Amino acid sequence: MTLWELSDPCSRVRGIGSQLTADLGSIGIHTVRDLLLHAPRSYEDRNTPVSLLEALQQDVPANCLLTVLRHEYIGGRSGRRTLKVLAHDEQTSVSLLCFGRDFLANVLRPQTQIRFFGKVSVRYGEVQAGSFDVEPAGTDSRGFGRIVPVYPLAGRLTQGVLRKVIAEAIHGYADHVEDTLSPELRKSIGITPSPVSTARAISDLHNPRRIPEARTARELLATEELLLLQLRTHVDRASTRVAGAREARDLPRGLASKLVAALPFRLTADQTAAIEDIWRDCSSDTPMNRLVQGDVGSGKTLVSFVSVAFQKEAGFQSVLMAPTELLARQHADNAARLLEPFGVRTALLHGGLKGSIREALLRALAAGEIDFLIGTHAVFTAAVAFRKLRLVIIDEQQRFGVAERTTLRQKGLVPDTLFMTATPIPRTLALSLFGHLSVTTIRTMPAGRKPIITHLARLGNEQKVYRAVDAELAAGRQAYFVYPLVDGSGSLSLKDATAMKERLEREIFPGRGVGLVHSRVPEAQKAATMASFTRGELDVLVATSVVEVGVDVPNASCMVIEHAERFGLSALHQLRGRVGRSSMQSYCFLVYSDELTEAGKQRIQVMHRTSDGFEIAEEDLRIRGPGNVTGMEQSGYLKLAIADLSHDIELLQRCALIAQNVVDDDPGLLSPEHSRIRDALKAYTRTRLSE
Repeated sequence: MTLWELSDPCSRVRGIGSQLTADLGSIGIHTVRDLLLHAPRSYEDRNTPVSLLEALQQDVPANCLLTVLRHEYIGGRSGRRTLKVLAHDEQTSVSLLCFGRDFLANVLRPQTQIRFFGKVSVRYGEVQAGSFDVEPAGTDSRGFGRIVPVYPLAGRLTQGVLRKVIAEAIHGYADHVEDTLSPELRKSIGITPSPVSTARAISDLHNPRRIPEARTARELLATEELLLLQLRTHVDRASTRVAGAREARDLPRGLASKLVAALPFRLTADQTAAIEDIWRDCSSDTPMNRLVQGDVGSGKTLVSFVSVAFQKEAGFQSVLMAPTELLARQHADNAARLLEPFGVRTALLHGGLKGSIREALLRALAAGEIDFLIGTHAVFTAAVAFRKLRLVIIDEQQRFGVAERTTLRQKGLVPDTLFMTATPIPRTLALSLFGHLSVTTIRTMPAGRKPIITHLARLGNEQKVYRAVDAELAAGRQAYFVYPLVDGSGSLSLKDATAMKERLEREIFPGRGVGLVHSRVPEAQKAATMASFTRGELDVLVATSVVEVGVDVPNASCMVIEHAERFGLSALHQLRGRVGRSSMQSYCFLVYSDELTEAGKQRIQVMHRTSDGFEIAEEDLRIRGPGNVTGMEQSGYLKLAIADLSHDIELLQRCALIAQNVVDDDPGLLSPEHSRIRDALKAYTRTRLSE
């Protein structure tokens, strides 16, 4: 059995009861495989001796033998006493502050020797340590004399608990793990100077004898995962080409031409090229799998509507999936306005649609009386059936998991699939992660758009921002105010949308109409507020990041994001893209706190420097890593267990080439030499589809 087939629940591991099972589940550890692949975030070298003096001079943890001199208790401001233990090595004395660990009085007895590991520093005229590990020197060592893993933690989990249960999992399972990759595949990828088995890699990941062994182990396991990821996409593409073969047929273009001719503007060159790509794909004997990526406001949705016109004229149905009801409603309104005058019958399906209205819509859909369905996750339910579905459009594709996208495609007649994203994806990732898709990029913006002017303002200087926004409101424009929280948090001193809605309405813009939308607002109320803002009945819309995607109000000229350092680069760029959607000048104000992390400072500077979404995506890749850039970690599409694409881009690209060659030679991985990787791929696919 390969590593990827270890699907036993982690409760099977000795020492893991119901409470610990729940604690492990809170950090995503559910199976033995998850436990074995819970990689250390760092390692502590408790093998190399480091004296107290050397630790102070080199700013590294000390790792040495100490002799305990005496105990005492010191008082704190709250009246609680803290155990303080004075100890020394051959050169230096140290005070061990045992915060909340009075039990150490029984371990650190005067005149006994102890093993010590921890950071030391000079405070209040003495050498002190407040966070450390110790054990009696005369006993068999449990945590010294070796390289010790340091794991990511959450909740009640401790390093000691994780080290113990992972050691049990290695003992019970790792020795029985078979290699996933054949010697030939390993050699072709060239990942290790001296090949090690998968079982040995698991052991070395958690208990390396030397740090380089841990790096080699992680690289081998990451390679297995990335190769399985690439094999999955290439096998899917190969099977689609075979099983989905159909008769080539040029789709009619008359209806689409009428739609484009009736627009009050000309399509950009990139939009025209994208439409040609889609028409050619949909007319071929192989179902389309195309990703259209473009910056916010570049006109991707209109391209998809023209694609619907191709299918309508050919007698087929289309469906568009949106990640939120807010976005689905906007797409439905635009589709009705643009397509229904040309005979395209549109409908909107969302979770709030109930009873006889929903039943009537489903009957009409199954009978072919609806040409274009726009919906949310409600479209996935078994009751939703089409008569002749041929085009599946998935908007903001990174927000949907693999299983969801597969379910929707299975409702059609070998359908064409069009993925859309307004989160530009760096070229290296687009080629490697979406190798099974054809990629079209829309870079040019519609004519007449002016670049959005971005201003930075430190928290405390908001009044200048409010005055600038007030001038825009006086000119008949509208504004968004976005906050990181719905309501106040006792632990975070941040402005929140609920309280600021009241303040903006009462103090800052008295007499102006101010609306509020966030994730806790009922969908009907949210839709009503958005409709009022779109019609110009509200001057200011206060929101959280729910307005990040798809909201299109051409009259809105100001976007104010308070505590901007709390948002990721992609979110900031998407939010800024809610303005600048007409020919008038628009502005974005990023209000930031003085308490900036280095990453937060970099994000603010990038936003101020450029409005190019593709440049921003490259910076986001550098700062945060690709799963966050594309949103795929959250969607389940790229929830990697051991690989880290912040560092493994070259490895991913090598795996992509190997996977392509393997699948070209053996599309079904049916040959005997691929038996293990075929079984691993099945297990890996089940894992991804279940996320």
